[in-house]
Amino acid sequence: MQTTLSKSGPLKGEISVAPDKSISHRAVILSALARGVGTVSNFLLAEDTLSTCSCIKQLGVEIKREGSRLQIFGQGLHGLRESTSVLDCGNSGTTMRLLSGLLAGQHFFSVLSGDQSLNQRPMKRVMEPLRAMGADIWARNNDQNPPLAVKGRPLKGLHYRMPIASAQVKSALLLAGLDADGESVIIEPERSRNHSENMLIAMGADISVHRNEITLRPGRELEPQDFLVPGDISSAAFFIVAASLVPGSELLIKDIGINSTRDGIIDVMREMGGKIDLHNRRIIGGEEVADLLICSSSLHGVRINGEIIPRLIDEIPIIAVAMAFANGQSTIEGAQELRVKESDRISAICSELSKFGCEIEELVDGFVIQGNPALSENKSENTQVQSHGDHRIAMSLAVAAMCLQSDTQIMGTDAVSISFPEFWDLLNTIRS
Repeated sequence: MQTTLSKSGPLKGEISVAPDKSISHRAVILSALARGVGTVSNFLLAEDTLSTCSCIKQLGVEIKREGSRLQIFGQGLHGLRESTSVLDCGNSGTTMRLLSGLLAGQHFFSVLSGDQSLNQRPMKRVMEPLRAMGADIWARNNDQNPPLAVKGRPLKGLHYRMPIASAQVKSALLLAGLDADGESVIIEPERSRNHSENMLIAMGADISVHRNEITLRPGRELEPQDFLVPGDISSAAFFIVAASLVPGSELLIKDIGINSTRDGIIDVMREMGGKIDLHNRRIIGGEEVADLLICSSSLHGVRINGEIIPRLIDEIPIIAVAMAFANGQSTIEGAQELRVKESDRISAICSELSKFGCEIEELVDGFVIQGNPALSENKSENTQVQSHGDHRIAMSLAVAAMCLQSDTQIMGTDAVSISFPEFWDLLNTIRS
């Protein structure tokens, strides 16, 4: 699929974006492990999260859906059953990594596979600590890549200092530790998104968090909950940057999760000179939520590295777009994890933004951009860019295209359905 976009007038109005993908995944998995019926309201209906639902159903858990509301008939920590076929995770690394932790301590054999892209992504960083807990788990290509074979067996608790902050690896270890022999202690170098910890606390798990250290003591059954999923700040990020860049814009984005481990995009855009106001702040289902009012502004360059990186790792491609149209040099460092996402996002964003005339230098762990507000006045011939099969690259390029004088043809825009199927329609409702 391809999409052609032209320069946009001011973005105006009030919108709600896709429900949070991270919370949607975890709500289904954790509800399956509770004993009793839980609900998930405002569930994200996208390819990645539906892959999680499909795998959980194959493991013997009934899920009933009415619109975006799920009823999940949890079977308890020991109630899952062996699937008769391969568990297809589609394009979802979250599904595969979290389920590898869940299945490592079960009493049966499982195989986890995915599409061509997912089966090239690294899994050793989750396999190694699981093996330290006693897991029998193998992978293709010298234990580097999926499919994964998991022979469930009793596990032991783990004291683990993570080399790189990763919410997916951390969550996999917490799932494995729920029924392990002995407590598990996980220490992060920097805080990563903490939805798993928040939800486990709400469900009655014996878990405590002190700064970057999480301690889980096994043995408690999880209590089913009624989860309400807020809007995804990672999806809102595209509209935050678009409204900041397009002159005359004033956009209200409703009901966005602003969890303190996820709100780095707000801090960075404000540091660049962006005008973002938070209204109606409240707590819903244990997560802080707010309405975001964004007005267009003149942006300037910034340097990003260190502990903020895990708080905005998924938003870096769209932040790069903001940097391209800002005044002055910007640098992102310490983001090497982007090399092993749905695409090599460092290489992809550097390659595609350069096609617009952006001066960008690729680094091993990030990039340097010579920002130029006049880039928007470039009247070069129509440009064709590639999504690299990556939903976040496709949506980032769409925002860049709206700031340019000439038309832009974006190839591979069907990738957006992985996380935000309504993106294109929503974009058209606010463009003038």
